[in-house]
Amino acid sequence: MSNKIYVGGLSYNTSEIGLSSLFAKAGNVDKVSIIMDRETGRSKGFGFVEMATSEEAQVAIKQFHGTELDGRTLTVNEAKPQAPRTGGGGGRGYKSRW
Repeated sequence: MSNKIYVGGLSYNTSEIGLSSLFAKAGNVDKVSIIMDRETGRSKGFGFVEMATSEEAQVAIKQFHGTELDGRTLTVNEAKPQAPRTGGGGGRGYKSRW
């Protein structure tokens, strides 16, 4: 298992510091990142937490999946590798006619 965890269901008010503080209860947190929308600068409602070891990540998943943070129920599971982006289309706003 990886030590990178997906955390979904985040409130727009949840900060990286708050998320780090929560996950620190399960072990050593190496990195926290909440994914932000480029255009609005607002949270997209999910993020990633990297724990120091895969064992700590497993503990965090079991401990926090289904719990509440900032009024929202969290979805916590092992992060899946990001799918490679395909190069279609020619940039923003391109719409294929096919």
